[in-house]
Amino acid sequence: MENQKSSSSLKAVIAVLAILLVGSLVYIFKMSSDVDTVKTELKSTMTEKESVMKDLQELKSTYDAAISENTSMSDELIQERDKVVTLMADLSKSKGDVASLSKYRTQYNALQSNMKVLMAENESLKKDNTKLTTQRDSTVVVLGETRKNVEALSGQNEELAKAVEIGSKLTVLNTAGSAFKVRSSGKQIETDKASRADVLRVSFTIAENAIAKSGSKTYYVQVIDSKNNVLGEKKSENFGDNVLTYSFLTNVNYENKTIQVSEDLRGKDFAKGTYFINIFDKDQLVSKTSFNLR
Repeated sequence: MENQKSSSSLKAVIAVLAILLVGSLVYIFKMSSDVDTVKTELKSTMTEKESVMKDLQELKSTYDAAISENTSMSDELIQERDKVVTLMADLSKSKGDVASLSKYRTQYNALQSNMKVLMAENESLKKDNTKLTTQRDSTVVVLGETRKNVEALSGQNEELAKAVEIGSKLTVLNTAGSAFKVRSSGKQIETDKASRADVLRVSFTIAENAIAKSGSKTYYVQVIDSKNNVLGEKKSENFGDNVLTYSFLTNVNYENKTIQVSEDLRGKDFAKGTYFINIFDKDQLVSKTSFNLR
């Protein structure tokens, strides 16, 4: 009888030990799985951090290449390139957690979008400059030959009139937009923050043209905010079948010399984002640009 009790006790002990062993094995397996999961997450975040850094380096290289071309947009390109450099420095110092990496990826996407807009404008500017140079050279040649023909054959007056008409068109260059904060003293301070802006300034240059008709010249200026709203007076003008809605118009006294034009558009509660500026000669778009307010 005593032997039976001992045997039963031994079995109970073995059963308890077996249960404890199984529990230990389950616990060890879970701990091992958790460690593997943490390792996987750490590896994933490090990979994402390296990916974002690589994308930012490529973005910087794109700006460096564009800046080296020394176009009239170099200042804008440098400002955007500096934003990329600052974000790279911040990313390098970050701990690389999931939340911060998501924030950096979002900031990168915004910078990449700005880069695409600026690169498109830069390419357009280079093409316009090349076209302008070609047109200028062609106009000089055409006018020179036409003058010779007029002296020899008065019957070619009609050809001369056509050549002069082509060459007499005014060229609008260096269109730019910016924002200013107006202090109580009247002093204006440039800003890139939408919340501080009281005035949007539009400036452009009308190139010298010796054969153009001098006198008063009217340009229609269209300023469109990031929400696709036309700002300012929002008046409309009909040109045949075309209707143009504009922010304001500016009258220029053109005397065949290069002239700088600058106009201010007052407002409040300006929206953040990209603003587009279009300059029209009647219903013909003669220049355009964009700028950003943060």
